[in-house]
Amino acid sequence: MTISENRIAAVTRNTSETQIRVAINLDGTGQQKLNTGVPFLDHMLDQIARHGLIDLEIEAKGDTYIDDHHTVEDVGITLGQAFVQAVGDKKGIRRYGHAYVPLDEALSRVVIDFSGRPGLSYHIPFTRAAIGRFDVDLFREFFQGFVNHAQVTLHIDNLRGDNSHHQAETVFKAFGRALRMATELDPRSAGVIPSTKGCL
Repeated sequence: MTISENRIAAVTRNTSETQIRVAINLDGTGQQKLNTGVPFLDHMLDQIARHGLIDLEIEAKGDTYIDDHHTVEDVGITLGQAFVQAVGDKKGIRRYGHAYVPLDEALSRVVIDFSGRPGLSYHIPFTRAAIGRFDVDLFREFFQGFVNHAQVTLHIDNLRGDNSHHQAETVFKAFGRALRMATELDPRSAGVIPSTKGCL
């Protein structure tokens, strides 16, 4: 897959714990190429790409022989950095995005603001501690990393759900759709930063 549109970014993050490369195209079609070494994370990132219509490439190598924490958190950080670059000065974007997504018995709501101010409100009452081998505590680390580096305000609420896989999947699908809405270019405000401050 080649990413070649205008609102694109490619970011590399190398630490002693992880080596990560993220490339995104905000005006894509939902194509993805994902290899984080954490299969369930790849499954969730696929939801972002497909439901956000964001072309997404992520290659990560991390110290998963310890656990998945560093890889999951650093993928969130690097993805956030890529969004900052791709969105640019934020002129003409809608800024706000929201979505409700159901999956069988589960229902989640995600609301995002490309405010320039990092803030996370996170409420997912998972019904079990792990999905397969994936520790559900790591989802908060992913989103906190994203929020801090994308400089967004993000509210995540799983409103109901009995199956942890369904809970997680509805959150990531809603996250993808909210990202899509917030970063879309509004033809009525072309070239205008959506803030009374004149900057975000």
